[in-house]
Amino acid sequence: MQEECVQEECPEGLPAWVMTFADLMSLLMCFFVLLLSFSEMDAQKFKQMAGSVKRAFGVQRVIPAEDIPMGTSIIAQEFSPGEPKPTPIKVIQQQTIEQIRQDPSVLQPVNHQVAETAEKFVEELGREIEQGLLEIEIEDTSLLVRISEKGSFGSGSAKLQRAFAPVLSKIARVLDQSPGKIIVSGHTDDIPIRTRQYPSNWVLSASRAASVVHYITRHGLRDHQRIQIRAYADTRPLVPNNSPANRAKNRRIEINIDTGDNGKPVSFDLNDANKQGG
Repeated sequence: MQEECVQEECPEGLPAWVMTFADLMSLLMCFFVLLLSFSEMDAQKFKQMAGSVKRAFGVQRVIPAEDIPMGTSIIAQEFSPGEPKPTPIKVIQQQTIEQIRQDPSVLQPVNHQVAETAEKFVEELGREIEQGLLEIEIEDTSLLVRISEKGSFGSGSAKLQRAFAPVLSKIARVLDQSPGKIIVSGHTDDIPIRTRQYPSNWVLSASRAASVVHYITRHGLRDHQRIQIRAYADTRPLVPNNSPANRAKNRRIEINIDTGDNGKPVSFDLNDANKQGG
């Protein structure tokens, strides 16, 4: 005769350990949210890290398309097949010195005076450009040198930091050797400032531009008639002021060297300039 199996009744409800586990997960989530809220993005270190990863693993490389995308898609609407055809949208793509060394054709033909000025900047300030202290943008007849706030000015101050003085001295020497009108403009983020010395962002941006002009005219730039000052406060942001990292990008000084329309467009090759520069 077979023995009947006795079925044990399971207790109603969830096991006791479930509540403890749920509490632990909630506490961990709150902990990581607090860590994220306290963190601050360092744009310069992030660029350096991204560059190291790119060189180590070969990521973030632009591969030109061989064929025109077929049909209607996001890619077809936003990107062109590659050089030398223009893109449907106006995009300025930052090129690193390493990319220019490997393939000088990434830069479009520009005015020869602009090309010469850019070569001088790379020779003198190649290391600073790679470190993210400076950015250079090239247009048809002008060259834009962008100086970030970090490393050049203290927070809410127009006093130049002592460590940045050698960089400005190099910029002054290159400007003195380069033709064209020079416009130094100051920019801030959208956070208002109301101090006794700087009652508004307009005063702060003008004071920072004036500090740069005072320094470069005393340390290399001899023709003071070529230079002008502009103050834009927060009216011309590079990116939306919706995060601390974006606000840091908008706090900047821009030096525009306008050479005019003189000179024929030439291909801009930095191979020779980079042998001694960056």
